[in-house]
Amino acid sequence: MSTITTKDGTQIYYKDWGEGQPIVFSHGWPLSADDWDTQMMFFLNHGYRVIAHDRRGHGRSSQPGDGHDMDHYADDLAELTAHLDLKDAIHVGHSTGGGEVTHYIARHGESRVAMAVLISAVPPLMVKTSANPGGLPKEVFDDFQAQVATNRAQFYLDVPTGPFYGYNRAGAKASQGVIENWWRQGMMGGAKAHYDGIVAFSQTDFTEDLKKITVPVLVMHSEDDQIVPYVASGPLSAKLLKNGTLKTYKDFPHGMPTTEADTINSDLLAFLKR
Repeated sequence: MSTITTKDGTQIYYKDWGEGQPIVFSHGWPLSADDWDTQMMFFLNHGYRVIAHDRRGHGRSSQPGDGHDMDHYADDLAELTAHLDLKDAIHVGHSTGGGEVTHYIARHGESRVAMAVLISAVPPLMVKTSANPGGLPKEVFDDFQAQVATNRAQFYLDVPTGPFYGYNRAGAKASQGVIENWWRQGMMGGAKAHYDGIVAFSQTDFTEDLKKITVPVLVMHSEDDQIVPYVASGPLSAKLLKNGTLKTYKDFPHGMPTTEADTINSDLLAFLKR
């Protein structure tokens, strides 16, 4: 397996396929690089070099007891891009991965970055506050943590079976393979990393990060996202970015890179080639 060891001794697993301009994919909670299989195959076949890593505590990366916060996520990504000496890279982040990409660019600069894409992403802020009334109550995330700590095996079936892929919507046709693949990826990671990661993705405020970014950024979000509410995410991020473009979908689910891969890949490719 291809891995790097970070400054604090954490092993980060990654895939690196092909040649050409690099696209670096950052996955959502509590998944792994495998969640990008469809995108990696698509863009590999379109002449790009495709790279995806397992976030610390997720997938095949090691499971340290601490460091499960956006600063460490961004620093790990920076160490990976430096190790691979990536230049003119395109960074694509889904959900929590969108927060990771945003914080990485703001924290480490744009010298290696050409553009970015935030898909169903958590910025600017997920939790509800007086300044963020469209967010979700903190009790929602407290419940997530309780379920991860006590019975994550069942929780990791309930999430993809229901809101993550919109399979709880009337007329939706669920894919058992997609559900079980979500469960498989989640259970590969560590409970402590996933427990702490809930705080990282829900309570980190990316407002100032978004303001710092000057490279072109495509923000892709669905109005029917049941995990990251549209009203508190995509449109607000696009407004905060200096060079942001918002692409809105009407009834796609949070996990649209999987269930609506043809559309997402096509729209993403059009943005990269614009």
